[in-house]
Amino acid sequence: MAAPPPKKQGTTNTYRPPKNTRAIVLRCALAAVVGTLLFFLVRPFFIDIAPPRPSETPETSAPAETEEPSEPPTPTPEEVPIVRYGGVVEQLFFNQVIAYPALAFDGDKYEADFDRYKLTADEFKRILQSLYDNNYILVNMNDVWAEERNPAGEYRMVRAALMVPKDKKPVVLSFDDINYYDSERANGLMQKLIIGRDGEIWSYGKGPDGNDVVTQDLDAIAILDKFCREHPDFSLNGARGCISLTGYQGVLGYRTNTSTTDLSPEFEEARQKEIAAVRPVITKLKAEGWYFACHTYAHSALSKTKLEAASADLDRWMREVAPLTGSTQIVTYPMYNRLDGKDTGTPGECFLYYQSQGFRIFCADGKEAFSKLKESVSAVTVDRMLCGGLTLRNQRERYSRFYDAKEIWDDTRPLGVRGFTRAWE
Repeated sequence: MAAPPPKKQGTTNTYRPPKNTRAIVLRCALAAVVGTLLFFLVRPFFIDIAPPRPSETPETSAPAETEEPSEPPTPTPEEVPIVRYGGVVEQLFFNQVIAYPALAFDGDKYEADFDRYKLTADEFKRILQSLYDNNYILVNMNDVWAEERNPAGEYRMVRAALMVPKDKKPVVLSFDDINYYDSERANGLMQKLIIGRDGEIWSYGKGPDGNDVVTQDLDAIAILDKFCREHPDFSLNGARGCISLTGYQGVLGYRTNTSTTDLSPEFEEARQKEIAAVRPVITKLKAEGWYFACHTYAHSALSKTKLEAASADLDRWMREVAPLTGSTQIVTYPMYNRLDGKDTGTPGECFLYYQSQGFRIFCADGKEAFSKLKESVSAVTVDRMLCGGLTLRNQRERYSRFYDAKEIWDDTRPLGVRGFTRAWE
């Protein structure tokens, strides 16, 4: 048997890793220890990092931001259908209203007429509110009728296609003698229309104490203008009222009239200043939807006036008033008169003269709203209903579709004295 090879000097039979391997092992062990220590140090920062539930929110946490609740959107109002109106267009007319009843109803020679034909400012305001509450809507008289050419080539007035909101009832309001006569100025009425600092229509006058008064609450024109601004749905297409003017004491409180007795340069100079002052007032009124009518120059009784006098009166109105107001096709008769005595039948010579000067709508005073289209000439005759003390006292039922006279009545009116009565209690 062969002998085993001899052992080399300096070696043993045990495995020893190289020196660099031992270093690696030591480093790995050290890293493990360090990693363990770091894990326990940083572990609290990684526990429950998810946002707390609402019920677990710490008291010291900042309150969560919430959105302000938005207001619900404003509902769009349903559009009211516009329909063609084929019924009667009501016609009401007024005179200037009484600003200070104590001055108007003082027993003088003007008291009876003021009571008969005028309203107080408060009565007028109540009537406007009643018309509004009863679903009336203000329309322009010029929109009720139109002039058209017929198949024969002749021009005739016809009923226009008046379009109004469904369930609304059209009404025309006209105002006679808005001239601010001297007799009115001295007896409790305002004195003129002006433009205020706000650019709106106001009235000027003197109070019972003699001090200046500028207001929108004591004059028919200013009151209606203000009411329409506050109730725009009361007015169709911005319509206001028809202002009927004479000319013998100027217009709208401005003494623009000529004189047959005072021909001095001083009078004419003063007249021209009045003309210059009233022009912007008229411009503003027309811009607001007001329109004008002829009420004759001298407040003439047309039923008794012959052609020569009637034509001379109209010619003077056309010279002095029309250049200020602009042209108009409306004439309103003074004092329950009608041209030629009766204008509903065959037109007379005075009627035809007015028609030849461009007038087409002829307005009288009547007990009901009435209109009749002429067949032989281009014209329409119209009846208007007076709103005044006379009808408040005696015609409560007739006017009940517009207002209740009992609710309109102003207790400052005379009653039980000097023969003043009323038919209802």
